[in-house]
Formats: sequence, structure tokens, C-alpha cells
Amino acid sequence: MDWSSSTTVGLVFILTFLVILKIGSFFNSNRRKNLPPGPRALPIIGNLHLFDLKRPYKTYLQLSEEYGPVYSVQMGQRKIVVLSGYETVKEALVNQADAFAERPRIPIFEDLTKGYGLVFAHGENWKVMRRFTLTTLRDFGMGKRAIEDRIVEEYGYLLDTIGSQEGKPFDASKIINSAVANIIVSILLGKRFDYKDSRFIRLLQLTNESVRLAGKPLVTMYNIFPYLGFLLRANKTLLKNKDEFQAYVKVTFIEHLKTLDKNDLRSFIDAFLVKQQEEKSTSNGYFHNDNLLSLVSNLFTAGLETISSTLNWSLLLMLKYPEIQRKVQEEIEQVIGSNPPRIEHRTQMPYTDAVIHEVQRFASILPLDLPHETTTDVILKDYFIPKGTYIIPLLISVLQDKSQWEKPEMFYPEHFLDSKGKFVKKDAFMPFSAGRRICAGETLAKMELFLFFTSLLQRFTFHPPPGVSASDLDLNPAISFNIIPKPYKICAVARS
Repeated sequence: MDWSSSTTVGLVFILTFLVILKIGSFFNSNRRKNLPPGPRALPIIGNLHLFDLKRPYKTYLQLSEEYGPVYSVQMGQRKIVVLSGYETVKEALVNQADAFAERPRIPIFEDLTKGYGLVFAHGENWKVMRRFTLTTLRDFGMGKRAIEDRIVEEYGYLLDTIGSQEGKPFDASKIINSAVANIIVSILLGKRFDYKDSRFIRLLQLTNESVRLAGKPLVTMYNIFPYLGFLLRANKTLLKNKDEFQAYVKVTFIEHLKTLDKNDLRSFIDAFLVKQQEEKSTSNGYFHNDNLLSLVSNLFTAGLETISSTLNWSLLLMLKYPEIQRKVQEEIEQVIGSNPPRIEHRTQMPYTDAVIHEVQRFASILPLDLPHETTTDVILKDYFIPKGTYIIPLLISVLQDKSQWEKPEMFYPEHFLDSKGKFVKKDAFMPFSAGRRICAGETLAKMELFLFFTSLLQRFTFHPPPGVSASDLDLNPAISFNIIPKPYKICAVARS
């Protein structure tokens, strides 16, 4: 063997030895750092074979029973840490809020938003857009009398439309969607639509279809294996819907720009355009058209889906539990009588308030919080979670936590009442998430839910269609990005 061959063999031996040392060091380091436990992963697919892709939250709940409140799963090449139960989710999102404040880059939502807007934005862009959104929503009346008056006006249109059904069976979901959408539309665009307006109907169709498609198993597969995107029709439909929705928004803000007056702002879009003009001299500003388009889309979808889904669940549950419906109506009669419901009545109506909260808890509209990402290395419940880890807070596990709720799997308004019948706030009530990424429109949502729900039960008593009993009603949800009821029909009988 010549000198060069000996040198080569020696180098190979040294490199092999160093690689073995490195691998051993990696595994020893990970053991010392106490990473969250989880099921053994298979090559390529990870733990994908364990999941019900139509209702992944059910699999996450089952795994939390086996591996505890902090555990990990492998989805393709991505390591995910799942947080389960009130104490764990609160510790992460509230007590260590900054460390869990980032949003990971999720393929389908990066395709749709490019990281702009609010919901799926990152870093400084997210901070600027969130600050602007909260300030502008408050300026346009969120939590104040001005927006309350808009809701009161809108529930008048809603009640008249439902009354026109004359007690016959109908699907209330589209009418409710229209009423709820008009509240956020009035803020974003400065006007409301007639429920039969073709443009309005189309915007609602685009949004509802996109939310349903985003929850499809094939979209989940794309997020795990993005190189399969060219095979998936759902992705193409989502992108087409986004383009059509944003084309309408573009036309709208061009119209607003023509008559923009910074001293007389008519809408959220006006407020953004004024900021855009102020920022013209800045080359790397945040108030550009891409952010505006994504922001309007984010707020429209969030302002529509969660509230309308909750109201649709509330009516279905009133059909299922008519004795609860009667108790709400008795409280309405005692406190409001025939007067228009207002927010000031809420503190005098503990049972109604409890029912609304229990609908949100029981339905768990958003079973999985939108994913978070750690901004730094974190220790949570004695487990080490590295910076940049994909985090899923399991909100349904908080809303069904047996340590926090007496009857977590039942619809039980008494969860929010004390022994004297007074309303009780619960820390484990997190339908809008918690921490830095909590829903920006939470105050508006609470106002809408109370006013719409109370006005509906003041005017009507709701029954299943003839031949359908309460026991026939199906509370299993439809397949969607969020938990929505399956389509159902309802009879609204006017109260004397």
C-alpha cells in the first residue's frame, strides 16, 4: 500500500469516527435536553398513518392521553409539538407569550397570502399590521355604541328575512352568514349589502368554499408534502377564489382612493390608504397593496366564519334542547320585554350569557389553534423545545379539560353560572385562542353573538321541521377547516 492510499484510509477512518461521535453527541444532547415524547415515526410519512385527516383534532386528543400534555409528532419531514390542556396552553401562549408568538410558514397559506396581512403574517410585518388593525377597529367603533347601532340595524334586516319564511322549514345558515358578514363589511368598506346582492352572495360563496376546502385532507397532505401541489385540484380552487375575492377588493379601494379624504375616513380601507400615502417616501414600508388585500381577506373571513358558525350551532342546540331555549326566552321577557336588545342588557341576563358561552365551548369552532412557532429555545413543562419549532395548541382540549369543566362533553350552560345563578368567567374559556395571536376582533365577536342570538330568541321560537324530533338532530360536525354543523333545516315561529 503506497503512502497516498494509507493517507486516504486514515482520513476515511478519522471522518467515520468523527461522524459517529457527532451522531452520538446529537442523541446524547437531545436526551439531556429532554425533548417531548411521541409515537415512533415511519420513514418519509412520519406519523401520518396514525391520523384521521378529516378530523385530525380527534387523533391529537387521543395521542395526548397516551403521551401527555406536551408531545411531538412527525408529519412528513416536519416535527410538530402539540400542547394539550388548559394549564399547558396557558403556560405557553400567555405566560411565555413572546416565545410562542411567531407563525410558521405553512405552504397553502404562504401561497395564498405570501406572509402578508395579519393572520399568517410574520415578524415585524405582523406587529405593524396587528397594531394598525386593533387601533382602526377601535376607531370604527369596536366595543362602542357606534358599532352596536350597526348590529341593531342589521338584526332588524335579519329578523324580517327570517319572518318572511312564515314558519316553514328553511336553511338559516345563508341568511345568518349575510347578516354577520354585513357587520365586518360595514367596517371594511363603509357600507352594507342587500342579502340578494349578487356581488355579496358571490363573496360569501368564495369565502365559505375556501374555508371548507382548507380543511380537506388533500390540502393537509399538500402542507406536509408541498411538492405534490400540482396534483391537487383543491389548491387551484383556493388560489382562484383568492384571486377573484381580491380583484373585487382592488376595484373597491381604487374607488375609495378617488374620493379619499383623510379628515373624513369612511372605512378601514380608507384608514389604510391614508397610511399608505403617509408612507410614500419610505421604500421598505408596510402599507402596500399586498398587505391591504391580505388584511381585508383575513378580516372578512375571520369576521364571518367564527361568528356565523357559532350562531348556526346556537340555533341547532336550541332545537336539540328546547327547555334551554324556553329559559333564555323567559329571561328575555323579564329583562328586555319587547324593547330592542342592547349590550347594556347583557349583565342583567346571566343565563343567556352562559348559554352563548357554552355554545362556544361545546362547539369548539376552532379545535386546533392556528399553528404557532417558537421564537427562541423554550422549556415548557420540563421539556426542551428548540427555536423554530412548529407548535399546535389544541384548543378543544382546553374547552374540554376535565379539570376545568364539570361536564366537558355535555352541553351544560351551568358551567358559566355559580350556585346563585350569577354569570362566572372561566379562565379556561379560550375559543379565540390566547396570548399575542388572540383574535383581534374578540370584542366585536362577543357583541355580535349576544345581540344576534338574543334578538332571534326574542322574536322567534325555533323548532325542528315536521316529522323531525330533537333526538333525530345530528350534532356531528361537517368536514371543514373549522367545526361547523352539518346542513339542517329549521322552523322559526313568530312569538306573540
